[in-house]
Amino acid sequence: MERIEEVVPVRPLRLPDWLRKPIQTDKSYSETHKALKKNGLNTVCEDAKCPNRHECWNHGTATVMILGNICTRNCQFCSIAHGLPNELDLKEPIRVAEAVKKMQLKHVVITSVTRDDLSDGGAHIWAQTIRAVKENVPGVTVEVLTPDFWGRKKNLTMVLDAKPIVFNHNIETVKRLQRAIRSGATYDRSMSVLRWASEHSDIKVKSGIMLGLGENEEEVRETIHDLYKNGVRLLTIGQYMSPTKDHARTHRYAEPREFVELEDFAYEIGFDAVASGPLVRSSYRADLMIQP
Repeated sequence: MERIEEVVPVRPLRLPDWLRKPIQTDKSYSETHKALKKNGLNTVCEDAKCPNRHECWNHGTATVMILGNICTRNCQFCSIAHGLPNELDLKEPIRVAEAVKKMQLKHVVITSVTRDDLSDGGAHIWAQTIRAVKENVPGVTVEVLTPDFWGRKKNLTMVLDAKPIVFNHNIETVKRLQRAIRSGATYDRSMSVLRWASEHSDIKVKSGIMLGLGENEEEVRETIHDLYKNGVRLLTIGQYMSPTKDHARTHRYAEPREFVELEDFAYEIGFDAVASGPLVRSSYRADLMIQP
């Protein structure tokens, strides 16, 4: 008789003290929230359940998410809804600009869901949004966090030609785990996107990686090396925390000293700015990373 192995469920890890963060709100938090909602905008702060949203909103900053709030991909680390997106909103660029002006932002981060249903991946709306913000809010600096546009250089160039000050595209995890974690994306394609961006004018190129998805230290350091070789000069390193039981599980919580060691390692390689810590996310204190 064939022996049947007993399946032992994986118990969720206990959240360590360094990942426990008190929630505090003030007047700026409320005003930022109202400005975003009044203009019918989505934020990755809420949709991706960012642990820093209260801190950022208290300071009157937010990451605006364009092209709707339904993604055509189903990445195993991300809590944003996936499925068939709604129709394209052609008035969204000006609404984003009005919200940025209302919040009196000096630096804004714009991101989006992936829109594989669109022939250009939404690049046209991306470019219009960047230009609308810059035209309506003099002096503002615009950072973008984009999908890979299936690696189509024409669509990427459309976004870059609108001249954001920072182009961010996250590698998310090490090469070995890409297929399991990132739906539709590949390590090499993302590296190519970052390299093309670094060759375009004087735009600063940024990327990010998470710890706790099952990678090892050697793989993380190799990924950081690859990012640098492909033109990335701004880097974020944070802790992955599984948003639900249906997503990729958190394999471990990296200790604070590991983030310090990886930050030192990245600076030794030559990165210009590194934000590394358990609660660091792609857009956390993004304005400070471009300070001279």
